[in-house]
Amino acid sequence: MDPVKPLDKILIVDDDEDTLQLLSDIIRSEGYEVITAGDGRKALKEVRAHSPDVVLLDIKLPEMDGMKVLEKIKKIDKNLIVIMLTAYGETKRVVQAMKLGAFDYITKPFDNEEIMLNIKKALESRSLRIEVEDLRRRLEEKTTITQFVGEGPHIKAILNQVKIVAPTNLTVIIQGESGTGKELIARMIHQESPRHDKPFITVDCGTLPENLVESELFGYERGAFTGADKRKGGKFEAANEGILFLDEITNLPQSLQAKLLRVIQERKVQHLGGTKEIKIDVRIIAATNTFLSNEIKKGRFRDDLYHRLNEFNINLPLLRERQEDIPLLARYFLEEANQEFNKKIEGISGEAMKSLLNYSWPGNVRELRNKIRKAVLLTDSNYIREINLSMDAASNSEIVIPPRPPLEKGGEGGFEGISLREITKRTTEKVEREIIKEALAEAKNNKVKAAKILKIDRMTLYSKIKSLGL
Repeated sequence: MDPVKPLDKILIVDDDEDTLQLLSDIIRSEGYEVITAGDGRKALKEVRAHSPDVVLLDIKLPEMDGMKVLEKIKKIDKNLIVIMLTAYGETKRVVQAMKLGAFDYITKPFDNEEIMLNIKKALESRSLRIEVEDLRRRLEEKTTITQFVGEGPHIKAILNQVKIVAPTNLTVIIQGESGTGKELIARMIHQESPRHDKPFITVDCGTLPENLVESELFGYERGAFTGADKRKGGKFEAANEGILFLDEITNLPQSLQAKLLRVIQERKVQHLGGTKEIKIDVRIIAATNTFLSNEIKKGRFRDDLYHRLNEFNINLPLLRERQEDIPLLARYFLEEANQEFNKKIEGISGEAMKSLLNYSWPGNVRELRNKIRKAVLLTDSNYIREINLSMDAASNSEIVIPPRPPLEKGGEGGFEGISLREITKRTTEKVEREIIKEALAEAKNNKVKAAKILKIDRMTLYSKIKSLGL
Protein backbone atom coordinates (compact mmCIF):
# COMPACT_ATOMS: atom_id res chain seq x y z
CA MET A 1 0.00 0.00 0.00
CA ASP A 2 1.32 3.48 -0.93
CA PRO A 3 1.95 5.83 2.00
CA VAL A 4 -0.78 8.40 2.68
CA LYS A 5 0.24 11.87 1.48
CA PRO A 6 0.14 14.37 4.36
CA LEU A 7 -2.39 17.20 4.07
CA ASP A 8 -1.17 20.63 3.03
CA LYS A 9 -1.13 22.94 6.07
CA ILE A 10 -2.69 26.39 5.89
CA LEU A 11 -2.03 28.91 8.67
CA ILE A 12 -4.73 31.61 9.04
CA VAL A 13 -3.75 34.75 10.99
CA ASP A 14 -6.58 37.16 11.89
CA ASP A 15 -7.68 38.83 15.12
CA ASP A 16 -11.36 38.52 14.21
CA GLU A 17 -12.73 35.21 15.56
CA ASP A 18 -15.63 35.11 13.09
CA THR A 19 -13.24 35.49 10.15
CA LEU A 20 -11.00 32.77 11.56
CA GLN A 21 -13.93 30.39 11.95
CA LEU A 22 -15.32 31.13 8.48
CA LEU A 23 -11.99 30.66 6.71
CA SER A 24 -11.21 27.52 8.73
CA ASP A 25 -14.52 25.90 7.72
CA ILE A 26 -14.07 26.78 4.05
CA ILE A 27 -10.50 25.52 3.82
CA ARG A 28 -11.05 22.34 5.88
CA SER A 29 -14.00 21.41 3.66
CA GLU A 30 -11.56 21.33 0.72
CA GLY A 31 -9.37 18.75 2.47
CA TYR A 32 -6.62 20.91 3.98
CA GLU A 33 -5.21 20.97 7.51
CA VAL A 34 -5.86 24.31 9.21
CA ILE A 35 -3.87 26.11 11.92
CA THR A 36 -5.08 29.42 13.35
CA ALA A 37 -3.51 32.36 15.19
CA GLY A 38 -5.20 35.48 16.57
CA ASP A 39 -2.08 37.70 16.67
CA GLY A 40 1.37 38.08 15.18
CA ARG A 41 3.38 36.56 18.02
CA LYS A 42 1.32 33.37 18.03
CA ALA A 43 1.56 33.27 14.22
CA LEU A 44 5.38 33.27 14.38
CA LYS A 45 5.31 30.46 16.95
CA GLU A 46 3.06 28.38 14.68
CA VAL A 47 5.36 28.99 11.69
CA ARG A 48 8.33 27.72 13.68
CA ALA A 49 6.46 24.78 15.20
CA HIS A 50 4.42 23.48 12.23
CA SER A 51 6.10 24.77 9.02
CA PRO A 52 2.86 25.55 7.17
CA ASP A 53 2.68 25.41 3.39
CA VAL A 54 0.72 28.66 2.98
CA VAL A 55 -0.07 31.55 5.34
CA LEU A 56 -3.19 33.75 5.06
CA LEU A 57 -2.14 36.90 6.93
CA ASP A 58 -4.34 39.88 7.84
CA ILE A 59 -2.60 43.23 7.40
CA LYS A 60 -4.28 44.76 10.47
CA LEU A 61 -3.32 42.95 13.67
CA PRO A 62 -3.01 44.12 17.30
CA GLU A 63 0.44 44.80 18.85
CA MET A 64 2.42 43.59 15.82
CA ASP A 65 0.81 44.44 12.47
CA GLY A 66 0.75 42.11 9.46
CA MET A 67 3.59 43.92 7.67
CA LYS A 68 5.95 43.30 10.58
CA VAL A 69 4.78 39.69 10.86
CA LEU A 70 5.45 39.22 7.12
CA GLU A 71 9.02 40.50 7.53
CA LYS A 72 9.66 38.12 10.43
CA ILE A 73 8.11 35.15 8.60
CA LYS A 74 10.43 35.75 5.66
CA LYS A 75 13.41 35.72 8.03
CA ILE A 76 12.28 32.35 9.39
CA ASP A 77 11.57 30.86 5.93
CA LYS A 78 12.17 33.07 2.90
CA ASN A 79 10.36 30.56 0.65
CA LEU A 80 7.17 30.33 2.71
CA ILE A 81 4.20 31.59 0.65
CA VAL A 82 2.16 34.35 2.30
CA ILE A 83 -1.18 35.70 1.02
CA MET A 84 -2.25 39.01 2.58
CA LEU A 85 -5.84 39.64 3.73
CA THR A 86 -6.69 43.30 3.29
CA ALA A 87 -9.63 45.69 3.46
CA TYR A 88 -10.72 47.59 0.37
CA GLY A 89 -8.67 50.76 -0.21
CA GLU A 90 -5.38 49.64 1.40
CA THR A 91 -3.52 49.77 -1.91
CA LYS A 92 -0.31 51.33 -0.60
CA ARG A 93 0.08 48.70 2.11
CA VAL A 94 -0.60 45.91 -0.38
CA VAL A 95 2.14 47.22 -2.68
CA GLN A 96 4.51 47.38 0.30
CA ALA A 97 3.59 43.80 1.27
CA MET A 98 4.34 42.56 -2.26
CA LYS A 99 7.75 44.25 -2.10
CA LEU A 100 8.41 42.43 1.18
CA GLY A 101 7.75 39.10 -0.49
CA ALA A 102 4.00 38.46 -0.22
CA PHE A 103 2.78 36.07 -2.93
CA ASP A 104 -0.65 37.65 -3.48
CA TYR A 105 -3.49 39.39 -1.66
CA ILE A 106 -7.23 38.90 -1.13
CA THR A 107 -9.51 41.88 -0.54
CA LYS A 108 -12.26 41.65 2.08
CA PRO A 109 -15.09 40.81 1.76
CA PHE A 110 -14.08 37.70 -0.18
CA ASP A 111 -15.94 34.71 -1.59
CA ASN A 112 -15.16 31.01 -1.18
CA GLU A 113 -14.02 30.41 -4.77
CA GLU A 114 -11.58 33.32 -4.70
CA ILE A 115 -10.01 32.03 -1.48
CA MET A 116 -9.56 28.50 -2.74
CA LEU A 117 -8.28 29.63 -6.15
CA ASN A 118 -5.58 31.74 -4.47
CA ILE A 119 -4.59 28.91 -2.12
CA LYS A 120 -4.34 26.41 -5.00
CA LYS A 121 -2.21 28.87 -7.01
CA ALA A 122 0.01 29.35 -3.97
CA LEU A 123 0.45 25.60 -3.46
CA GLU A 124 1.27 25.11 -7.15
CA SER A 125 3.88 27.87 -6.91
CA ARG A 126 5.34 26.29 -3.77
CA SER A 127 5.53 22.88 -5.48
CA LEU A 128 7.29 24.46 -8.46
CA ARG A 129 9.79 26.20 -6.16
CA ILE A 130 10.59 22.93 -4.45
CA GLU A 131 11.14 21.25 -7.83
CA VAL A 132 13.40 24.09 -8.98
CA GLU A 133 15.43 23.95 -5.76
CA ASP A 134 15.76 20.18 -6.09
CA LEU A 135 16.81 20.51 -9.73
CA ARG A 136 19.34 23.20 -8.84
CA ARG A 137 20.77 21.00 -6.08
CA ARG A 138 21.06 18.03 -8.45
CA LEU A 139 22.66 20.20 -11.14
CA GLU A 140 25.19 21.48 -8.62
CA GLU A 141 26.00 17.89 -7.66
CA LYS A 142 26.27 16.90 -11.31
CA THR A 143 28.53 19.90 -11.97
CA THR A 144 30.80 18.93 -9.10
CA ILE A 145 31.08 15.38 -10.42
CA THR A 146 31.49 16.52 -14.04
CA GLN A 147 34.40 18.77 -13.08
CA PHE A 148 36.48 15.62 -12.60
CA VAL A 149 36.69 15.34 -16.35
CA GLY A 150 38.64 12.66 -18.16
CA GLU A 151 38.40 9.64 -20.40
CA GLY A 152 41.82 8.11 -19.81
CA PRO A 153 42.51 4.93 -17.81
CA HIS A 154 43.63 6.86 -14.71
CA ILE A 155 40.33 8.70 -14.33
CA LYS A 156 38.21 5.68 -15.16
CA ALA A 157 40.00 3.72 -12.43
CA ILE A 158 39.48 6.52 -9.87
CA LEU A 159 35.78 6.93 -10.70
CA ASN A 160 35.37 3.18 -10.31
CA GLN A 161 37.06 3.38 -6.89
CA VAL A 162 34.64 6.15 -5.88
CA LYS A 163 31.71 4.03 -7.03
CA ILE A 164 32.94 1.10 -4.93
CA VAL A 165 33.79 2.94 -1.70
CA ALA A 166 31.05 5.63 -1.60
CA PRO A 167 28.17 3.36 -0.42
CA THR A 168 30.30 2.01 2.46
CA ASN A 169 31.24 3.64 5.75
CA LEU A 170 34.99 3.14 5.25
CA THR A 171 37.48 5.86 6.14
CA VAL A 172 39.28 7.04 2.99
CA ILE A 173 42.73 8.55 2.41
CA ILE A 174 43.09 10.59 -0.80
CA GLN A 175 46.69 11.28 -1.82
CA GLY A 176 47.77 13.62 -4.59
CA GLU A 177 49.66 16.83 -5.30
CA SER A 178 48.02 20.23 -4.88
CA GLY A 179 45.55 20.90 -7.68
CA THR A 180 44.81 17.25 -8.55
CA GLY A 181 41.25 17.38 -7.19
CA LYS A 182 41.36 15.80 -3.72
CA GLU A 183 38.40 17.75 -2.31
CA LEU A 184 36.46 17.13 -5.52
CA ILE A 185 36.84 13.36 -5.06
CA ALA A 186 35.85 13.67 -1.39
CA ARG A 187 32.67 15.53 -2.38
CA MET A 188 31.89 12.90 -5.01
CA ILE A 189 32.14 10.19 -2.34
CA HIS A 190 29.77 12.24 -0.15
CA GLN A 191 27.25 12.74 -2.96
CA GLU A 192 27.22 9.05 -3.85
CA SER A 193 27.05 7.87 -0.22
CA PRO A 194 24.03 7.20 2.06
CA ARG A 195 25.09 10.38 3.90
CA HIS A 196 24.55 12.63 0.85
CA ASP A 197 21.78 14.63 2.57
CA LYS A 198 23.88 15.15 5.70
CA PRO A 199 26.68 17.71 6.31
CA PHE A 200 29.99 17.73 4.44
CA ILE A 201 32.39 19.69 6.66
CA THR A 202 35.88 20.67 5.48
CA VAL A 203 38.81 21.32 7.82
CA ASP A 204 41.95 22.76 6.23
CA CYS A 205 44.60 21.43 8.60
CA GLY A 206 47.28 23.41 6.78
CA THR A 207 45.86 26.83 7.64
CA LEU A 208 44.62 26.39 11.22
CA PRO A 209 47.00 27.89 13.80
CA GLU A 210 48.39 25.12 16.01
CA ASN A 211 46.90 26.64 19.18
CA LEU A 212 43.39 26.63 17.66
CA VAL A 213 43.29 23.20 16.02
CA GLU A 214 41.99 21.33 19.07
CA SER A 215 39.19 23.80 19.84
CA GLU A 216 38.15 23.93 16.15
CA LEU A 217 37.99 20.15 15.83
CA PHE A 218 36.55 19.19 19.20
CA GLY A 219 34.84 22.37 20.45
CA TYR A 220 35.23 24.14 23.78
CA GLU A 221 33.38 25.20 26.91
CA ARG A 222 32.96 28.75 28.13
CA GLY A 223 36.09 29.87 29.96
CA ALA A 224 38.26 27.10 28.47
CA PHE A 225 40.77 29.76 27.35
CA THR A 226 41.07 33.52 27.03
CA GLY A 227 38.33 34.75 24.71
CA ALA A 228 36.13 31.66 25.09
CA ASP A 229 33.07 33.65 26.23
CA LYS A 230 30.56 30.99 25.23
CA ARG A 231 30.28 27.26 24.60
CA LYS A 232 30.98 26.23 21.01
CA GLY A 233 30.75 22.86 19.24
CA GLY A 234 33.59 21.69 17.03
CA LYS A 235 33.80 20.41 13.47
CA PHE A 236 33.11 16.83 14.54
CA GLU A 237 29.74 17.84 15.97
CA ALA A 238 28.97 19.96 12.91
CA ALA A 239 29.64 16.91 10.71
CA ASN A 240 27.55 14.52 12.84
CA GLU A 241 25.83 11.89 10.65
CA GLY A 242 27.74 13.30 7.68
CA ILE A 243 31.34 13.45 6.46
CA LEU A 244 34.33 15.31 7.90
CA PHE A 245 36.98 16.08 5.28
CA LEU A 246 40.42 16.59 6.86
CA ASP A 247 42.46 18.29 4.14
CA GLU A 248 46.28 18.21 4.40
CA ILE A 249 46.08 16.01 7.49
CA THR A 250 49.89 15.73 7.74
CA ASN A 251 49.92 19.30 9.09
CA LEU A 252 48.21 18.20 12.32
CA PRO A 253 50.63 18.41 15.26
CA GLN A 254 51.63 15.10 16.90
CA SER A 255 49.65 15.86 20.08
CA LEU A 256 46.46 16.31 18.07
CA GLN A 257 47.12 13.17 16.02
CA ALA A 258 46.89 11.11 19.23
CA LYS A 259 43.59 12.77 20.22
CA LEU A 260 42.20 12.31 16.71
CA LEU A 261 43.04 8.60 16.86
CA ARG A 262 41.14 8.26 20.15
CA VAL A 263 38.08 10.11 18.79
CA ILE A 264 37.96 7.90 15.68
CA GLN A 265 38.22 4.74 17.77
CA GLU A 266 35.75 5.71 20.49
CA ARG A 267 33.35 7.79 18.35
CA LYS A 268 33.18 10.37 21.14
CA VAL A 269 34.51 13.92 21.51
CA GLN A 270 35.17 16.01 24.58
CA HIS A 271 35.13 19.79 24.52
CA LEU A 272 38.26 21.67 25.48
CA GLY A 273 37.71 22.59 29.13
CA GLY A 274 34.83 20.14 29.46
CA THR A 275 34.31 16.73 31.05
CA LYS A 276 31.24 15.43 29.21
CA GLU A 277 31.75 12.98 26.32
CA ILE A 278 29.59 13.62 23.24
CA LYS A 279 28.73 10.70 20.95
CA ILE A 280 29.29 11.30 17.25
CA ASP A 281 28.60 9.43 14.03
CA VAL A 282 31.05 10.83 11.49
CA ARG A 283 32.66 9.32 8.42
CA ILE A 284 36.18 10.65 7.83
CA ILE A 285 37.92 11.35 4.55
CA ALA A 286 41.52 12.54 4.87
CA ALA A 287 43.66 14.11 2.15
CA THR A 288 47.36 14.82 1.82
CA ASN A 289 49.69 16.13 -0.89
CA THR A 290 52.51 13.85 0.30
CA PHE A 291 52.66 10.10 0.75
CA LEU A 292 51.79 9.30 4.36
CA SER A 293 54.25 6.39 4.39
CA ASN A 294 57.07 8.89 3.82
CA GLU A 295 55.77 11.14 6.60
CA ILE A 296 55.75 8.14 8.97
CA LYS A 297 59.40 7.37 8.14
CA LYS A 298 60.30 10.99 8.89
CA GLY A 299 58.51 10.79 12.25
CA ARG A 300 55.94 13.42 11.29
CA PHE A 301 52.88 11.18 11.27
CA ARG A 302 51.73 8.47 13.66
CA ASP A 303 51.85 4.95 12.29
CA ASP A 304 48.78 3.85 14.32
CA LEU A 305 46.69 6.80 13.04
CA TYR A 306 47.71 6.01 9.47
CA HIS A 307 46.54 2.40 9.78
CA ARG A 308 43.28 3.52 11.41
CA LEU A 309 42.57 5.94 8.56
CA ASN A 310 43.81 3.76 5.72
CA GLU A 311 40.73 1.57 5.23
CA PHE A 312 40.62 2.63 1.58
CA ASN A 313 43.20 4.56 -0.42
CA ILE A 314 42.80 6.66 -3.58
CA ASN A 315 45.92 8.05 -5.30
CA LEU A 316 45.33 10.88 -7.75
CA PRO A 317 47.60 11.19 -10.79
CA LEU A 318 49.44 14.34 -11.83
CA LEU A 319 47.97 16.12 -14.83
CA ARG A 320 51.11 15.42 -16.86
CA GLU A 321 50.55 11.71 -16.19
CA ARG A 322 47.18 11.83 -17.93
CA GLN A 323 48.04 13.98 -20.89
CA GLU A 324 45.24 12.43 -22.94
CA ASP A 325 42.71 14.29 -20.75
CA ILE A 326 44.16 17.78 -21.30
CA PRO A 327 42.15 18.63 -24.49
CA LEU A 328 38.91 17.50 -22.83
CA LEU A 329 39.65 19.43 -19.64
CA ALA A 330 40.67 22.51 -21.62
CA ARG A 331 37.40 22.44 -23.54
CA TYR A 332 35.40 22.01 -20.34
CA PHE A 333 37.14 24.97 -18.67
CA LEU A 334 36.73 27.02 -21.85
CA GLU A 335 32.94 26.55 -21.75
CA GLU A 336 32.92 27.28 -18.02
CA ALA A 337 34.85 30.54 -18.56
CA ASN A 338 32.61 31.52 -21.50
CA GLN A 339 29.62 31.41 -19.16
CA GLU A 340 31.44 33.18 -16.34
CA PHE A 341 32.71 36.06 -18.50
CA ASN A 342 29.77 36.12 -20.95
CA LYS A 343 32.00 35.39 -23.93
CA LYS A 344 31.70 33.16 -27.00
CA ILE A 345 35.19 31.77 -27.60
CA GLU A 346 34.73 28.84 -30.00
CA GLY A 347 37.89 26.89 -29.30
CA ILE A 348 41.65 26.64 -28.85
CA SER A 349 44.02 26.72 -31.81
CA GLY A 350 46.20 23.73 -32.64
CA GLU A 351 49.37 25.64 -31.72
CA ALA A 352 47.95 26.72 -28.35
CA MET A 353 46.77 23.17 -27.63
CA LYS A 354 50.22 21.86 -28.51
CA SER A 355 51.73 24.21 -25.90
CA LEU A 356 49.26 22.88 -23.31
CA LEU A 357 50.26 19.30 -24.10
CA ASN A 358 53.98 20.08 -23.87
CA TYR A 359 53.75 21.93 -20.54
CA SER A 360 54.64 20.12 -17.28
CA TRP A 361 51.68 21.51 -15.21
CA PRO A 362 53.25 21.80 -11.74
CA GLY A 363 49.90 23.17 -10.48
CA ASN A 364 47.97 20.29 -12.08
CA VAL A 365 44.28 20.68 -13.02
CA ARG A 366 43.84 23.83 -10.93
CA GLU A 367 46.61 25.52 -12.88
CA LEU A 368 45.11 24.44 -16.21
CA ARG A 369 41.74 25.88 -15.22
CA ASN A 370 43.33 29.20 -14.19
CA LYS A 371 45.32 29.44 -17.43
CA ILE A 372 42.23 28.78 -19.58
CA ARG A 373 40.10 31.28 -17.63
CA LYS A 374 42.78 33.95 -18.03
CA ALA A 375 43.11 33.21 -21.75
CA VAL A 376 39.34 33.45 -22.28
CA LEU A 377 39.23 36.75 -20.41
CA LEU A 378 42.06 38.27 -22.48
CA THR A 379 41.13 36.87 -25.91
CA ASP A 380 39.30 39.27 -28.23
CA SER A 381 38.85 36.85 -31.17
CA ASN A 382 36.83 33.67 -31.70
CA TYR A 383 39.75 31.37 -30.90
CA ILE A 384 42.43 31.23 -28.23
CA ARG A 385 45.63 31.33 -30.26
CA GLU A 386 48.14 31.78 -27.44
CA ILE A 387 48.22 30.82 -23.76
CA ASN A 388 50.76 32.32 -21.38
CA LEU A 389 52.36 29.39 -19.55
CA SER A 390 55.02 31.37 -17.69
CA MET A 391 55.24 31.09 -13.89
CA ASP A 392 52.72 33.51 -12.34
CA ALA A 393 54.81 33.62 -9.17
CA ALA A 394 57.74 35.08 -11.06
CA SER A 395 55.82 37.37 -13.41
CA ASN A 396 56.70 40.46 -11.39
CA SER A 397 60.22 39.42 -10.48
CA GLU A 398 63.46 39.35 -12.39
CA ILE A 399 64.55 35.72 -12.60
CA VAL A 400 68.21 35.01 -12.76
CA ILE A 401 68.83 31.50 -14.06
CA PRO A 402 71.75 29.98 -12.19
CA PRO A 403 74.67 28.86 -14.37
CA ARG A 404 74.56 25.25 -15.48
CA PRO A 405 77.07 23.13 -13.55
CA PRO A 406 79.78 21.70 -15.78
CA LEU A 407 79.09 18.30 -17.26
CA GLU A 408 81.93 16.70 -15.39
CA LYS A 409 82.31 13.10 -14.56
CA GLY A 410 81.77 12.30 -10.88
CA GLY A 411 81.37 14.78 -8.07
CA GLU A 412 78.16 15.61 -6.24
CA GLY A 413 75.79 17.62 -8.37
CA GLY A 414 77.47 16.66 -11.63
CA PHE A 415 75.13 16.42 -14.63
CA GLU A 416 76.89 13.78 -16.72
CA GLY A 417 74.47 11.22 -18.07
CA ILE A 418 71.44 13.21 -16.89
CA SER A 419 68.66 14.02 -19.34
CA LEU A 420 67.77 17.54 -20.41
CA ARG A 421 64.44 17.14 -18.57
CA GLU A 422 66.26 16.39 -15.29
CA ILE A 423 68.61 19.35 -15.80
CA THR A 424 65.59 21.61 -16.40
CA LYS A 425 63.86 20.23 -13.31
CA ARG A 426 66.87 20.88 -11.04
CA THR A 427 67.34 24.38 -12.44
CA THR A 428 63.66 25.19 -11.96
CA GLU A 429 63.81 23.95 -8.36
CA LYS A 430 66.75 26.23 -7.62
CA VAL A 431 64.88 29.22 -9.03
CA GLU A 432 61.72 28.35 -7.12
CA ARG A 433 63.66 27.87 -3.89
CA GLU A 434 65.22 31.35 -4.12
CA ILE A 435 61.93 33.04 -5.05
CA ILE A 436 60.04 31.37 -2.20
CA LYS A 437 62.82 32.22 0.29
CA GLU A 438 62.61 35.90 -0.71
CA ALA A 439 58.80 35.91 -0.41
CA LEU A 440 58.91 34.27 3.03
CA ALA A 441 61.51 36.78 4.21
CA GLU A 442 59.42 39.69 2.93
CA ALA A 443 56.33 38.25 4.66
CA LYS A 444 58.30 37.60 7.88
CA ASN A 445 57.59 33.87 7.46
CA ASN A 446 53.82 34.41 7.27
CA LYS A 447 52.91 31.76 4.71
CA VAL A 448 49.49 33.23 3.88
CA LYS A 449 51.09 36.61 3.05
CA ALA A 450 53.90 34.90 1.15
CA ALA A 451 51.37 33.04 -0.99
CA LYS A 452 49.70 36.37 -1.86
CA ILE A 453 53.06 37.88 -2.79
CA LEU A 454 53.75 34.92 -5.07
CA LYS A 455 50.19 34.97 -6.45
CA ILE A 456 49.64 31.28 -5.73
CA ASP A 457 47.21 29.58 -3.35
CA ARG A 458 48.53 28.77 0.10
CA MET A 459 48.29 24.99 -0.32
CA THR A 460 50.54 25.15 -3.39
CA LEU A 461 53.02 27.15 -1.30
CA TYR A 462 52.92 24.56 1.51
CA SER A 463 53.52 21.81 -1.04
CA LYS A 464 56.47 23.69 -2.56
CA ILE A 465 57.99 24.34 0.87
CA LYS A 466 57.82 20.63 1.66
CA SER A 467 59.10 19.39 -1.69
CA LEU A 468 61.97 21.90 -1.75
CA GLY A 469 62.93 21.18 1.86
CA LEU A 470 62.56 24.79 3.03
